[in-house]
Amino acid sequence: MSVPEIIVCDRAHPEAEAAIAAGLNQYNDQQAGYADRQPLSVLVRDPASGEVLGGAYGRSSLGLLFLELFHLPPALRGQGLGSRVLQAFEAEGRKRGCRHAVLYTMRLQAPGFYQSRGWQVFGEIPCEPLGNSRVFLRKAL
Repeated sequence: MSVPEIIVCDRAHPEAEAAIAAGLNQYNDQQAGYADRQPLSVLVRDPASGEVLGGAYGRSSLGLLFLELFHLPPALRGQGLGSRVLQAFEAEGRKRGCRHAVLYTMRLQAPGFYQSRGWQVFGEIPCEPLGNSRVFLRKAL
């Protein structure tokens, strides 16, 4: 067998990402003895057009709920909608047997939003722009 080559890319490779995820998932399933990962989306949709306006998505796996991305357009903020989306996300995690949840946001985004809803900071790493940082939060469900 020849030596595998290493390639650095600056664009998305869905096939490669699928292969990497499949390999890691298979390994994790073997180590844990079961597979329970599931995607999770909580969507905010325009009732007239059906257009998705925002929401949250992530996944559950091995008793942990991961919130990957959460966005609401500015016109929908400040009305309690974000809290309802987050509550629905957490509730579904609980239904799936998750005991904890994790996410990261940036200092220039919304760590206070999460903290005011029971999430706790457990780490922070400086990033650009100057004075900003990635903030890692967790919550017991």
